Amino acid sequence: MFEAEVELERRSSFLPVLLLVCLVAAIAGMVTYVVFQVRSKTPLSAQEANGIVTAALQGPGPAVIHFRSGLVVSSVAEKPEDPNYRLLEKAGIVKLAKAPHGAELISVTTGGEKLVTAIPGFKKWKEADGTFTYQVPLAQRQLVSIADISMNGVNNAIVQYTWKWVPNQMGDLFDAGGPMVKGFNLWDRQTLINKYEAAFYHDSPTKSTLPLMRTDQGWKIGAIE
Repeated sequence: MFEAEVELERRSSFLPVLLLVCLVAAIAGMVTYVVFQVRSKTPLSAQEANGIVTAALQGPGPAVIHFRSGLVVSSVAEKPEDPNYRLLEKAGIVKLAKAPHGAELISVTTGGEKLVTAIPGFKKWKEADGTFTYQVPLAQRQLVSIADISMNGVNNAIVQYTWKWVPNQMGDLFDAGGPMVKGFNLWDRQTLINKYEAAFYHDSPTKSTLPLMRTDQGWKIGAIE
């Protein structure tokens, strides 16, 4: 009899605690639901857009050039007679010397080696034919500002922004508006722009737009119409 009364008392004291726990869980669930609903209807903020656009600009990586040193034979992949090598020679990065059978003996100068190896992201490797390939970044894309955010419904937004190139020393040499590139004729300048990453790296910032859509994981880049 005594044990039954103790058990009954234990159960009666446990019931309010259980009810309290259930009440707290219900309130927490309601708060979470309300927060989710509010969040799902909150317009895209400039801070959120800034992070997404910055990542999108960095996604393609920097503008880079490739050139070789050693005995370089003209091929589909590499043309030592093209203006990119003459630009590098004018800049004191390489020295060119004619070799038999239309090949070119290309040597990187001491100053050129020092310049390119100091640039972050520089890479160099040996090819099967004994030549060396140099990969040198020229410029990075950088966000200037978020100009406007327009919501197209609850879950879609269009971000208008401006960005610019930030060139390094090699990028300055390949600036399409700079003295090195402008010293070539029109045909060679077009070749440098179309094939060898010359660009107007010091031009005014570029205006652009990016569509974004809200997902369960947050805002993502949407389809470009």
